[in-house]
Amino acid sequence: MNILVLNWQDIHNPLGGGAEVHLHEIFKRIVERGHRVTLFCCAFPGAPAEETIDGIHIIRKGSRNTFNYRVYPAYRSRFRKEGYDVVVDDLNKIPFYTPLYVREPLVGIVHHLFGRSIFAEVSLPAGMYVAGAELLSFPLYRRIPIAVVSESTKNELVEHGFREDLLHLVPNAIDHQVFRYLKIPRVPESLVGYLGRMKKYKSIDHLLRAFAIVRQERPAARLVLVGDGDVRPKLEHLARELGLGDAVRFAGFVSQEEKVVLLNQMDVVVNPSAKEGWGLTVIEANACGVPVVASDVPGLRDSVLDERTGFLYEYGNIEQLAQKVSLVLRDDHLRNRMAEEALAWAASFSWDRSADTMLALMEQAVRQRNRSR
Repeated sequence: MNILVLNWQDIHNPLGGGAEVHLHEIFKRIVERGHRVTLFCCAFPGAPAEETIDGIHIIRKGSRNTFNYRVYPAYRSRFRKEGYDVVVDDLNKIPFYTPLYVREPLVGIVHHLFGRSIFAEVSLPAGMYVAGAELLSFPLYRRIPIAVVSESTKNELVEHGFREDLLHLVPNAIDHQVFRYLKIPRVPESLVGYLGRMKKYKSIDHLLRAFAIVRQERPAARLVLVGDGDVRPKLEHLARELGLGDAVRFAGFVSQEEKVVLLNQMDVVVNPSAKEGWGLTVIEANACGVPVVASDVPGLRDSVLDERTGFLYEYGNIEQLAQKVSLVLRDDHLRNRMAEEALAWAASFSWDRSADTMLALMEQAVRQRNRSR
């Protein structure tokens, strides 16, 4: 098949996250199966207008703030003439409203809905714009097959009137050759970690405040934050205000190899986000034998097996978060048991299986369109 994919960002975009990893890992495998894939996404400084990465032909136009206005003109002037068999719309941020104009069989991908959580990230006017755009898209996208990354996202869509028979689970996974247990010695001090973008809704400030409590019991404990984002300066200021000093390391963006080494040195990883589609970094940590303490919110309650591969805690409850982290650091037997279950849980996720499911979903959409002609 000749496949067109629409998404805001590509795997090389420095502002990309789990959604971009999900898309890239699945569609590079679909390319390996003999299909052609073109990704249309926004541009970013220093990136070429077109390039091919892992067999995926990437076309970049527009900016992060205006890309949604580029999709329809590009489709009308170029893409509808290029003979695509199926179009994939990755609903990530502002919708493109593709059911209004795409003529080819159409498949959606949904990681999570913003809903009210957007107001924790942006100003009221911007939040109203995003939330309103999302609500307006529901009647259009209810008619097409959609890949979802978790049961939480599936349930959320059903609550908004989507047909359950059109929702198909295509979960996140990991590359087991990259994320693996290295059996290297951990650092002498207890090491707590965070991996991911530094955005307001990720609630990393909750982790810093909880870590200050953890340090009262374990003064030698250290915290490393892997990733970057627009709230990093505020987080650095908060760390100084809390008197954490050299106990916190802001590692920024690191290579995959360095990330895996850091994970293997950690005793526990924390994800305090207000909402996730799934929580890819949870499984990355688990694959390295690290339990995860995460907020009990959609997505994370799917990726963390409570009291088995880690702990869930009430979102925003700083003291409860500190207690869960301290328990993992204090109890070696508990931590080792969770590490074993985490390794087994992570082993059950495969990008190859997710690619197979996504490919079957697209082929089904093409067959149904052909039958209806």
